[in-house]
Amino acid sequence: MTNDPSRWLLALAAVGLWLVLIGLIVWRERRAKAAARARSEALAGDGEETVLVAFASQTGLAEELAWMTARALQDGGLGARVLSFADLDLATLKAAGRALLIVSTTGEGDPPDSAARLVRKAMGAPADLGGLRFGLMALGDRSYDQFCGFGHAVDGWLRRSGAEPLFDLVEVDAGDAGAVRHWQHQLNQITGRATAPDWTPPAYEPWRLTQRTLINPGSPGGEAYHLVLEPVGTAPPWSAGDIAEVGLPERDGVTPGAREYSIASIQADGRVELVVRLMRRPDGTPGLASGRLTQDLALGATIDMRVRTNRSFHGPEDQTPMILIGNGTGIAGLRAHLKARAAQDGGQGSGAWLMFGERTQAHDAFFDAELQAWLASGVLTRLDRCFSRDPSDGRYVQDLVAAAAPDVRAWVDRGAALYVCGSLEGMSQGVHAALEAALGAEALLTLLEDGRYRRDVY
Repeated sequence: MTNDPSRWLLALAAVGLWLVLIGLIVWRERRAKAAARARSEALAGDGEETVLVAFASQTGLAEELAWMTARALQDGGLGARVLSFADLDLATLKAAGRALLIVSTTGEGDPPDSAARLVRKAMGAPADLGGLRFGLMALGDRSYDQFCGFGHAVDGWLRRSGAEPLFDLVEVDAGDAGAVRHWQHQLNQITGRATAPDWTPPAYEPWRLTQRTLINPGSPGGEAYHLVLEPVGTAPPWSAGDIAEVGLPERDGVTPGAREYSIASIQADGRVELVVRLMRRPDGTPGLASGRLTQDLALGATIDMRVRTNRSFHGPEDQTPMILIGNGTGIAGLRAHLKARAAQDGGQGSGAWLMFGERTQAHDAFFDAELQAWLASGVLTRLDRCFSRDPSDGRYVQDLVAAAAPDVRAWVDRGAALYVCGSLEGMSQGVHAALEAALGAEALLTLLEDGRYRRDVY
């Protein structure tokens, strides 16, 4: 049997397909990097004075601010070279002379995924950066104990490595406009410009709420709603993985920071769909954003919203297998990727595996009919779900990952990318630990560094 030519041909064909898939992944990453490199070189110009602008971004805000920083430097007569922390190394830092770093923190002091390689290879000990002068803007959220934790870690490491700060660390709490203006002031000091226009985010556009459906009546986990919003004007472009940023009205003289939600639809739908759980404060009153979207906003009324690019959660090439893992309202971001697959020749041939966890099967099997239809049509190759509050189940999504470890390894070996969406506390850490046990810590870190392990957690 081992000498059967047909079996050898099948094996060679499988290996060939695997190599093609890996090649597509590498080609896509190289194409994206080449585009960013060309954009960065255009900003660098021909002058000798070039400032390195590096960003560590999880949801796209740090990257957005990095490009705005580079343009401000260029407007002030300086060149700028823009790099992701994923492409940053000690030699580049040491040669920079001057560097401006925009650094996000995810969770309780953790680095964004794009910074994993630099953390592992460089930040374990002080380095020789005596000739570097730097400025650092740390993005964070004061609701976490380790506010701007990774930004502070980078700042401390640079100082211990002999780098000289150009100015004190600038902390930005939930996109605080005043702190961002302070960063602009420091840029003016560097360029010598007396004034510069304030940065403002792209203008919010009116979107009309056309549908709102309670998708888990009777659930022990609190109401979750499927919302459909249609643009009053022309719909902006977006990709699966992008984020809807909802503007909130001023209250007591204070304008709250915008709230972000994973988009559950694709551009071809012509509408933004969200999955929003009604949050309640300790006194029982509804949360500001979720209360407005799920309770206060009347059907047909409009709300200010904008779509923001989130490149760190964009999908791979169409033929790359995907393992989608999540819980709760994280189904939104995963659903968008499945819809994108369905729009590409019915999603046939690429392979998509969804592992999803919620509380009860009777109440929380979100989008069940749609998922079953995708499973029957081949858009979904495999569907595994668990329900933690059901006496007959009691598992969490990380338990699904652990139980399917051999299959996860097999999918990854043939080029699959991992996408995790849902709660930061509990789920994402548990899934990460289960993936480490299944694949090995080193292999998982390599996937993270190569962009084949992506997370949208909150």
